[in-house]
Amino acid sequence: MKKIVTILGARPQFVKAAVLSRIIQNHQEIEEVIVHTGQHFDANMSEVFFTEMDIPKPKYNLAINSLSHGAMTGQMLEKIEKILLEEKPDAVVIYGDTNSTIAGALAAKKLYIKVVHIEAGLRSFNMQMPEEINRILTDRISDLLCCPTNTAIKNLQNEGFDNLPITIEKNGDIMKDAVEFYGKSSEEKSSIIKKLNLQKNEFVLATIHRQENTDEITKLKNIFSALEEIHPKKKVILPLHPRTKKMLESYNLHPKITFINPVGYFDMLELLKNCNLVITDSGGLQKEAFFNKKHCIIAREETEWIELVENNFAEIVGSNKQKILQAYELFQQKKLDFSKQLYGNNVGESIYSSIYKLIQN
Repeated sequence: MKKIVTILGARPQFVKAAVLSRIIQNHQEIEEVIVHTGQHFDANMSEVFFTEMDIPKPKYNLAINSLSHGAMTGQMLEKIEKILLEEKPDAVVIYGDTNSTIAGALAAKKLYIKVVHIEAGLRSFNMQMPEEINRILTDRISDLLCCPTNTAIKNLQNEGFDNLPITIEKNGDIMKDAVEFYGKSSEEKSSIIKKLNLQKNEFVLATIHRQENTDEITKLKNIFSALEEIHPKKKVILPLHPRTKKMLESYNLHPKITFINPVGYFDMLELLKNCNLVITDSGGLQKEAFFNKKHCIIAREETEWIELVENNFAEIVGSNKQKILQAYELFQQKKLDFSKQLYGNNVGESIYSSIYKLIQN
């Protein structure tokens, strides 16, 4: 039986991996070994996902976190290399753009193990983002690039990938499968709407965690000032990321909105289903908002998911308070057809087929 090692480190990766792990188990043609780097170590941000979503428990947990980029990536590279030498997989599967992603890719490539990058070809064109550096380097040393959109494929073509011995596939966005599959049972498994006494379409779901926003006091103040102004109209619910909590405390900021602890995936799905709209600097949540038929205000200067903006499902506002408030008012009036297909169907099966084909050669 062929074997793959899947490297995971951050909560969006757990959700995406749940889809593919389920398909791998159904086919029973590939053995999957899961490595959790520990990049997201808080129980609310990692362990809950394995329990809730029936993901196979990681065989290895490296517990690497709370370090600088260099120290974190270096330690991951060293420990993943040892695991790969022991497991001898036919391929390593990595997701997205985290330090866990690039560490897994480097470790595998230097051992001449095939690398599969899921969610390949995304670009923000902002080299100040650590994630942008990770995704560009990972794409370049991968053997199979599983792309979610035509834009992602075009980005790779513009960078000359057609001239490289790399297989490029348009499979679609695996997060769509996760939302569709787990969305069927989220209401049964989550009581968060009742617990917080929320009314459908009467609250805004917000998440703010990116370093570019949290580590600059002016940006953080602007964003939370806008959220405070929206709060009396539609209650703002914000699951508080540890980094954001730390920075708000260090700046002595106490925004008057409703903070809650980080939530599991089923709770997040129910918040998405029932909210009025989403305000976020997360990449994945932009698409999850779309899959749940919600508009999204993007608190960044750019997005990798440009088709959401081009089709008027989302608006880029950065940390500009007035733009956030204007976008909020705009989306209160706008009604759009969310049935438009932007991210494919049966994505997990498509990715599985691409991986299976790769490791047969």
